Amino acid sequence: MTASAPGTETQPFLPYSAETLASLRDISTPFSLGGASGSLTLTPGLSSATAVIPACLPQNLGDPSFLRAHGLKYAYIGGSMANGISSTQLAEALGRAGMLGFYGAAGQPLEEVEKAIDRVQSGAGSNCGFNLIHSPSESALETALVDLYLRRGIRLIEASAFINLTLPLIRFRTAGIRRNAAGGIETPNRVIGKVSRTEVAARFFSPPEDKFLKELVSRGELTAGQAELASKVPVAEDVTAEGDSGGHTDNRPLINLLPTIIALRDRLQERCLYPQAPRVGAGGGIATPEAAAAAFMMGAAYVVTGSVNQACVESGTTPLVRKILAEAEQADIAMAAAADMFEMGVKVQVLKRGTMFAMRANKLYDYYRAYNGFEEIPADIRATLERDYFRAPLGEIWRSTREYFMRRDPAKAERADKEAKYKMALVFRWYLGQSSRWPLAGDESRKLDYQVWCGPAMGAFNEWARGSFLEKPEARDAVTVARNLLAGAAVLTRLHALRCQGIAVDPRLARQEPQTREQLSRYFA
Repeated sequence: MTASAPGTETQPFLPYSAETLASLRDISTPFSLGGASGSLTLTPGLSSATAVIPACLPQNLGDPSFLRAHGLKYAYIGGSMANGISSTQLAEALGRAGMLGFYGAAGQPLEEVEKAIDRVQSGAGSNCGFNLIHSPSESALETALVDLYLRRGIRLIEASAFINLTLPLIRFRTAGIRRNAAGGIETPNRVIGKVSRTEVAARFFSPPEDKFLKELVSRGELTAGQAELASKVPVAEDVTAEGDSGGHTDNRPLINLLPTIIALRDRLQERCLYPQAPRVGAGGGIATPEAAAAAFMMGAAYVVTGSVNQACVESGTTPLVRKILAEAEQADIAMAAAADMFEMGVKVQVLKRGTMFAMRANKLYDYYRAYNGFEEIPADIRATLERDYFRAPLGEIWRSTREYFMRRDPAKAERADKEAKYKMALVFRWYLGQSSRWPLAGDESRKLDYQVWCGPAMGAFNEWARGSFLEKPEARDAVTVARNLLAGAAVLTRLHALRCQGIAVDPRLARQEPQTREQLSRYFA
C-alpha cells in the first residue's frame, strides 16, 4: 500500500493488494486508515486517522425491525415462484439459515398446497411462508386457498400480482385480530405485499377498505369491534418494491421504483400514524453482491431473490431447466402472454433462449384479438396451431379442456359453450398453462414450448459466477448463493464508506468472487 494512482496525487488512494482485500473481507473487524496519501496503512480498530472502515456484518444489513418481526437473522427472502418452483425444500433451506423462504403455491392444486403445508409443519419450517397470487379469472380458487391457510394455521403469506385487493386477502389479514394485554392491536396473520405500481402499493400500506370490513362483519367473520381494530392497521406491514423480475412484472427499474415506494410509504405513514411504519423491501434484479448492496444503501428493509433460486438445486424444477438457466445471458428474456390473465393482455417475463414459447404465446394473443372463434381462424393458421402448438385438433383440446373445467369450475365450461371467443380463450390458455408444466415434468419433446419465468437478474448472476464453482448448476444451492450476496454486500458497504470519506480505491478491490460455503462460514456462525 505505497503507491498512488496516476491523477490521484492530491487524494488519498488505497491500492490493491492481497492484504488489503483480506482486510476488507474481514467484515467483523473495524479498521483505521492513516498515513500519507501515497502510503496509506490499514490498522485494526478505530482511531483518529484519515478514514475508518466500520465493521459490517451480514445480519446488520436491512431493517432490524424486519428481523425482529419475522424472527430472522438476515434480511433476505427467497420469493415465491409458481407451480412449486420455490419448493418446500428451498423455503426450508433458507429458513434453517436464518432467512425467509416462501412456497410457490400459485398454479398448484389445493391438495398439493396442503401436502406442502404438511411437509413444512412437520419439519423445522418456522421461517417459511406461502404464496397467495391474485386470481381474477378464478376468484373461487383464491377464496379456497385462503380457507386452507386459515384452517391450517398459516400465518404469513406473500401476496403477488394483485391489481386490486380482494376480500379473501383482507379476510386472511384480519382473521383473529385483537387487542393484546398492553392495549396494542395484535394481528396474528401477516402479509408481505409484492408491488410494482404506486396505486397498488398505496392499498397495501393503507388499512383495509371499509367495504371489505363491512362484508366480513355481515358474514360473521369479524365482529364490529374487530373491524374497528382492522381499520387502524395496514393491509401489509411489509411491501416489496418489485422491479424488473421474472414472471409477472411491469419491467420497472428498481433504482427508480424503490425510492418512489419508500416516499409513498412515508407520506401514508404521516397520515395513518401507525405505531410501526410499514417496511419496504427490494426485489427484481437482486442477483449480485453489487445489486444487494445498492438495494440496502437505497433504504431497502430486506431483499428478495427469485430467478437465481430457480437455478438452485433445491428448486422444484428439473436439472434440464437449471442447465438452461445457467446458460442465460441478460438479453435472453422476453415478454409473453400470461395464462392467468390472458384476456386482459397481461404479460410475464420469460426465458427466450432455447425456446419458442414467447413468440408462440404472443401469436395466440394476437389471434385472440383478431378472431371471434375457431371458425374465423384461416385454415393455414389453424393448421399451424394444431401441428406445432397443440399437436392435436383444436376440437380435441377443447373437449379435454371442457372436462377439466366441468370438474373445477363448471360455470366457465358452460359460458364457453355459449361464447365462441371465450371458448377460444380457454383453449389458448391450455397451451399457456401446459407450457409451464412441461419443463417441470422434464418433457424434452416439448422443449421448444418451455415457459420458464426469468428476469435479467439470471444473466447478471451467470456473468458474476462465470469461471467460479457456481458456474455449474449442480453446485448452486440457495443458502450458498444467499450468503455470497449478503457477504459481498457487506464488503462493498465497507468500501463505499471509504469513498464517502474521500478515499480513492483501486477498482479491483470491489470485485467479490463467489466463495464456497466453507469460506463463507467465518461470516455466518
